[in-house]
Amino acid sequence: MSYYIKRSTNFGFDEAIERVIKAVQTEGFGILTDIDVKATLKEKINVDFKRYRILGACNPTFAYKAFQVEDQIGIMMPCNITVIEQDNGHVDISIMDPTAAFNVIENEDLQPFAIELKKKLERCLTYLDN
Repeated sequence: MSYYIKRSTNFGFDEAIERVIKAVQTEGFGILTDIDVKATLKEKINVDFKRYRILGACNPTFAYKAFQVEDQIGIMMPCNITVIEQDNGHVDISIMDPTAAFNVIENEDLQPFAIELKKKLERCLTYLDN
């Protein structure tokens, strides 16, 4: 079982970021965190790295429902989305698969929630072309 859902695109890096943010908003998510891996690695250990961002997305309605089922679920939040510029010019957009992530939690009441969350995140990838 893979722990992520990926789409490879021909968008420019900045355009891919904009499209991802718009796509997740369509499904009720907001971006809580935005980590620029390239800039961080340059600043902290002075290495050059490809353009790579980690966006932390959260859907407050789903988060609240999950907290009602499992109060320690916050350790698995937010749903991370990576935007990575590859050497071949493609930009890969990957979303954490919540069903894989929630499998480590021994609470079967979370499974329907994880499945619905996965569907919402998969739909986000289909909105990228809009």
